[in-house]
Amino acid sequence: MNDRPGLSVVRPPAHTLSAVHGLSALLADYHLKTESEKGLPVADVAALPARYRAEAEDPDRAFADAVVLVAQDGGTARGCVVVTAPVDGRVEIKRLWTDPGFRGRGVASALLDAALAHAARGGARTVRLSVWQWRTGAVSLYERFGFAVTAPWDERAGLVCMERAAPTPCTEQARS
Repeated sequence: MNDRPGLSVVRPPAHTLSAVHGLSALLADYHLKTESEKGLPVADVAALPARYRAEAEDPDRAFADAVVLVAQDGGTARGCVVVTAPVDGRVEIKRLWTDPGFRGRGVASALLDAALAHAARGGARTVRLSVWQWRTGAVSLYERFGFAVTAPWDERAGLVCMERAAPTPCTEQARS
């Protein structure tokens, strides 16, 4: 539930992600924190592995085949999530991240709701994601949203793979 009256979740128009105030900083924060948690801290975005650096520096190009949903408050991105294009009836949720100053206020839940609704409208049958095992709060959130641990599709140590059935468009309309 979103308890921030000024918060809205939007899907920025294609080719405008780089102009979304605060989005690149969120993606940079996500990757810098993740690398640090993996024991591979880097000083700044320029030192990130190329594929992660590209997401922060040029999200339009990095996510050209995906949908990026942004939680905004006061015109600034406070959270984001990426939903990949469907492949064989399956979409993947990536990069769910909330500005640390906005955590505990329903931002991640609002983004997950929007991502699941997008998957339903797109006809996906399954939604999957991966999360680092040490992000126990995120794992709990995903479990509350019906995700369950499944056989890994990514074998990196410490990564937990989860999935759930995509909601049907009728289910999503009933929730609204």
